Amino acid sequence: EVQLVESGGGLVQPGGSLRLSCAASGIALNDYHVGWFRQAPGKEREGVSCMSRREGRTYYSDSVKGRFTISRDNDENTIYLQMNNLKPEDTAVYYCAVDTFSDTIRTMCLNIFEHDAWGKGTLVTVSS
Repeated sequence: EVQLVESGGGLVQPGGSLRLSCAASGIALNDYHVGWFRQAPGKEREGVSCMSRREGRTYYSDSVKGRFTISRDNDENTIYLQMNNLKPEDTAVYYCAVDTFSDTIRTMCLNIFEHDAWGKGTLVTVSS
């Protein structure tokens, strides 16, 4: 059974940082494209950042470019999202996802509905 478990969310002040983790079991992450998505209250899910399985190419949404960094540790079977200079509009539930079928990582991040597996999410709240 494939499982993705996110952690690292919490309450942080504007300008602060958090690092999210997504631990995978039942799969070898190096066989998958990986990504982070988020959904704020009352808003549609958004692809935040994605990374390809082989070359490590990355994609970032315009809203997080320059502030967030996606990474993966294939030995630990874990995906990370380093989030710096957080803003109140970054408040959302953050989900990780994996797939093998997206033809580009931009495509993966723009597909907010279907991937091979999703985590259950971790809440990030940015507030003073």
